[in-house]
Amino acid sequence: MKKWPGWRSEYAKEKYDVIIIGSGISGLTAGILLAKRGKKVLILEKHFKAGGWTHTFKRDNYEWDVGIHYIGEVHNKWSPVRKLFDLVSDGKLEWHKMDANYDRIIFPDKQYNFVAPREQFIDDMVGYFPGTEDKMRRYIQKVDEAVKSGRSYFANKALPDWLGNFTYKKMTHKFFNHSDKTTREVIMNIFNDEAILGVLSGQWGDHGLPPGQSSFSMHAMVVRHYLDGGNYPIGTSRRIAETAVEYLESMGGKLYVNAGIDEIITHKGKAVGVRLEKGEEVKAPIIISSAGVMNTYGKLLKNDNSFSKLKGQLKTVNPTASYICLYMGLNKSAEELKLGSTNLWIYPGYDHDKNVSNFMLDSNAEFPVVYVSFPSAKDPAFEKENPGYATMEAITVANWSEYDNWKDEPWKKRGDDYEKMKTKLSERILETVYKHVPQAKGAMAYTELSTPLSVKSLANYPKGELYGIDHTPDRFHQKWLKPKSEIKNLYLTGQDVLTVGVTSALFSGLVTASAITKKNLMKELIR
Repeated sequence: MKKWPGWRSEYAKEKYDVIIIGSGISGLTAGILLAKRGKKVLILEKHFKAGGWTHTFKRDNYEWDVGIHYIGEVHNKWSPVRKLFDLVSDGKLEWHKMDANYDRIIFPDKQYNFVAPREQFIDDMVGYFPGTEDKMRRYIQKVDEAVKSGRSYFANKALPDWLGNFTYKKMTHKFFNHSDKTTREVIMNIFNDEAILGVLSGQWGDHGLPPGQSSFSMHAMVVRHYLDGGNYPIGTSRRIAETAVEYLESMGGKLYVNAGIDEIITHKGKAVGVRLEKGEEVKAPIIISSAGVMNTYGKLLKNDNSFSKLKGQLKTVNPTASYICLYMGLNKSAEELKLGSTNLWIYPGYDHDKNVSNFMLDSNAEFPVVYVSFPSAKDPAFEKENPGYATMEAITVANWSEYDNWKDEPWKKRGDDYEKMKTKLSERILETVYKHVPQAKGAMAYTELSTPLSVKSLANYPKGELYGIDHTPDRFHQKWLKPKSEIKNLYLTGQDVLTVGVTSALFSGLVTASAITKKNLMKELIR
């Protein structure tokens, strides 16, 4: 596991062309694309590890990812997703294809397998719901149309203001035909069947909103992304940042951890540098924030004249819900336990909106979802490095308000009451896990629970949010969610600029670099 270099005050004296706040995949991608064009890039990371949601952590013989559970499309070497991953990793990132049955949607009465490729998916859905073939094909066509219409919508974000405004209506109206509807509206309009709605929206945890609230376009992007199956990085998700940083450094770029930013320094409406939490100031003609809009506009511009206006824009969006994750270590291999790589989505009933609402009102209600993932079964390198061991993860939603009492306490020092609550939650999650993966019970050797406060401490999300800001129909109408900010030379990147997930964050780095260089880097990538 790579040891990341920490920030030292003497580094502030060096000259940089670009400073990037945050080392998630969006910041890394933007940094690499700009370094390839001769810019000297500095990436500053608050955490003690680089990579944002792509980093991992180890305990003894166990290693878990914190945000990457599966990625679609990368098994196809000609897909734009694979091409961009290859570009930022200098071709060194390797992938392992998961089982064809990538997701299993589980309800109390029945379970439904999502199996690649798309024709198999359609056949299986028709098998579960006889007589729906025409409607199922219409649904998949809607998914395809929604995704295709997003290309010009997202491309518009990279254009200079005058051109973006001039072409905005033409480049966005087809996308809005899909994004303005909720997932529930579209699916019920086709099928008018609550059970089918529950099954087809069974991956809602991949973007964070149940079907009654989520934009259909967001749902469509997730569905389409996995229709041909899922993949996992060989050597765990940390290889994404490790290969990217190695490439960045080969071009003269620098990345330092333990380098939290206190403020973006502005002068006469122009971003000119950053002030670190330790007090040092570093100047550069271009500043990119990959820290999310809540942090960037809500905190980092506190002394800029436009701070109150920018902070006011945050009222037009909502942070996504937070989550808890139980990390599990087993003293038998994934093969011995017959775990397989299929993700499990476990639900108490078909009405996802009602399940979430019940839980948010009373956290003693049934978990609205428990997502179970098997990272060691997805990664052939794990068994070689840790023979006879396996890992699992189980994720469910959390209500941020219930963690308020401890929000100002330091990491790992939040007291007995907090630890008791974590123990109780872990036991509840394990009960669900053992019901669906009974073979894990006898091999369970280690558990560790992360809460919204862990996310706040380690990922620097103010309310422990999982996916930045909610993907409602309204979110896609916020024109200010784009790379170029209202402050000259300050750019944004990350999932708030495009949409949720590592692939979207990857492409947001490309869109931000396109906006800075005024070149269509997507066209260059595909060519």
